[in-house]
Amino acid sequence: MQGESGDQLSLQPPRLLPSLRLALRARHYSHKTELAYVHWVRRFIFFHGVRHPKDIGASEVTSFLSHLAEDRQVAASTQNQALAALLFLYKVVLRCELPWLDAIVRAKAKKRLPCVPTRGEVQAILSKLTGTRWLLVSLLYGAGLRLNECLSLRFKDVDLPGSKLIIRHGKGGKDRITVLPQSVKGPLALHMEKVSTLHQQDLQVGFGEAPLPRALVRKYPKAGYLLGWQFIFPSANRCVDPLTGRQVRFHIHEKTLQRTVKDAVAAAGINKPVSCHTFRHAFATHLLESGHNIRMVQELLGHKDVETTLIYTHVMHHSLGDVCSPADMLANISSTSSSDTHAHLGRLKSTSPAGAR
Repeated sequence: MQGESGDQLSLQPPRLLPSLRLALRARHYSHKTELAYVHWVRRFIFFHGVRHPKDIGASEVTSFLSHLAEDRQVAASTQNQALAALLFLYKVVLRCELPWLDAIVRAKAKKRLPCVPTRGEVQAILSKLTGTRWLLVSLLYGAGLRLNECLSLRFKDVDLPGSKLIIRHGKGGKDRITVLPQSVKGPLALHMEKVSTLHQQDLQVGFGEAPLPRALVRKYPKAGYLLGWQFIFPSANRCVDPLTGRQVRFHIHEKTLQRTVKDAVAAAGINKPVSCHTFRHAFATHLLESGHNIRMVQELLGHKDVETTLIYTHVMHHSLGDVCSPADMLANISSTSSSDTHAHLGRLKSTSPAGAR
C-alpha cells in the first residue's frame, strides 16, 4: 500500500507556482521579477475561475489583458509586464507551442517628460533631513542612483579616495561606475564606521551575515560574514533570508526611504510630485544645465542608448531663458506705441501757434 501511494504521488504533476519560481531562479531573474510574475499568473488564474492555464488559451489571455486596460485602467507598462509573465508561463513552464501569443499586440507606452525640481527645491528638501536620511537622499541626487541601487550599496562598492561608487546589478543586470559627491564623503565615512561597529557586535553574538547572490552563497558560504559584503544602510533588525533560512541583516526597507522623501517634500512646501526617482532626473538635468557632455551623463546614469538621456534636454530650465513669448512681444509693441503717441502729442502741443489754442 505504501509503495502504491508513493508511486501515485510521484506521478502527480508538480504544482504550477513552485515550478514557475524554479524556472525563474534557474534563469537568474531578479527577486522582484519573480514576485511580479507570480502575482500576475495568480491573478490570471483567479480571473478565470481558478482554471489551469493549460486548459485555456488565446481568448482568455486577451480578455484578461483587456480587463487590465479597460476595467482596471492600468498603465501600458503594467499591462506589458502581465503579458510578459504569461508568455514566460506558457513558453517556459508549460512548454506550450502557442503561436497566438506572439501575435498579441503589446500596449505602447507613452513618453512623458519627467518632473524635475530646481536646485533650490532640492536644497529645500535636503534641509528638512538629518543624519542617515540626509545621506540617503543626498546619494540619490548627488550620484543619480535608483532607489534600490542606493539601498543595495555594500562596503566593497564604495571608493572614498577615488570619489566613486560601483553600482552592481543595476537595471538590466548591468554594472556601472558613478560619481561620489565630495559633500557626502565625510558624513558617509562616519556612517560606515558606525555600521562597522554594528557588524562587530553582530559577530560577537553569533550573527553578522549579509545575504549574497545565490551563486556566491554556494561558492563562498562564509563570504556573507565579511565586512566588504555588508550593506552600507543596514536594517535595524535582523531577518530570515527566504533563500537560505539563516538570520541575516538586510538593508533598510524601500518604503522607509520613500516615506522619508514624501515627508521632506511636504515639509519643504514643494507642490511638485517628487519621489525617490525624481532625484535621479534632477541629477541628469542639472549636470546638463552645467554644461557636462551628454555622453558622460549617459555613462553615469547607465543608459544603454543616448536617446534615453536626451529626454532631459527637454526639461532643462535655462533652455527657455532666451525665448521671448509672442505675448511679451505684443506687450512691448503696445507699450512702445503708447509712449510714441504720448511723445508725438507732446511735440504737437509745444509747436502749436498761440492762436490755434
